Amino acid sequence: MVRVPATILSLLSLAVPAWAQTPTPAPPAASADAWPWPPPDPKSWWDEKWPVPAEAADPLAGRRLGRNEPVIAIDNGYDPLLYRLWALPPLQNQILRGGEMILEVAIRPSTSARQSLIRVIVRRDGKTFVQARAGLGCCEPGIARRVGFDAELPAGSAAKFLALRADPLWEAPREVRVAEAADSADALCIDGTSYDLTLVAPGKSRSVRRACDSAEVGQAADVLEAAFGAALGHEPRFDVIYPTGASFTAARSAYRQLIAEGGQLKPAPHSRPQPPTFQPPAVEEPDKASTP
Repeated sequence: MVRVPATILSLLSLAVPAWAQTPTPAPPAASADAWPWPPPDPKSWWDEKWPVPAEAADPLAGRRLGRNEPVIAIDNGYDPLLYRLWALPPLQNQILRGGEMILEVAIRPSTSARQSLIRVIVRRDGKTFVQARAGLGCCEPGIARRVGFDAELPAGSAAKFLALRADPLWEAPREVRVAEAADSADALCIDGTSYDLTLVAPGKSRSVRRACDSAEVGQAADVLEAAFGAALGHEPRFDVIYPTGASFTAARSAYRQLIAEGGQLKPAPHSRPQPPTFQPPAVEEPDKASTP
């Protein structure tokens, strides 16, 4: 039996790197949230009752087109799959009846990926709902940091929005350019925010875009103030995006000043025409106590 002096053992220990002397830590215990135990029955995922969404999440759910009801063409540049990314029913699938409407505003800043979407629904039973979403429309396959809410507005809110169907904005060209005077060149837009506004009523829809210039946006000030007024105050993470609130007073003043000084909003080059107005056949108004 060979005995090794203690001094030699101490020298050998110094020659071994410090990381090699440290014992390998044990792997961390699996988190209790990583996988439920016992694991769920795969079959129950499909067979168990699924929670029914709140009424405000889809106020027009469960409807089917009648035999003589027309399909409303929506031409606002928003694909149905994009609405799904926002966790909203596609506007193209909504079915409206007499006395109903949908007002939608998509907000897209030119210098930020932080986009927003506001949808107000007036139903035939007099109830009014607002759905709003905000998120980063960039850099990921989905809408990043998406927040939103679905809420019912106070009783009596419907009249204010139904009145907006007669706003002159919906008869204006889809896209416009600011001309300061009859013989002046178009104003050049460098920076700003675009507002895509869509009105859907039984049998027809209208879509306009007002972007960048305050005078452009001012033409839609009444509609924008109504939409923002309905959306703000429900979700702080949505409200913080709009510190000035729902006021478009400055834009409205810029539009009125433009008209007063002889300027105009003329159709933009290559602007797509609006769809023709379609008057649906008369449909008997259902009783307000009936199902939506």
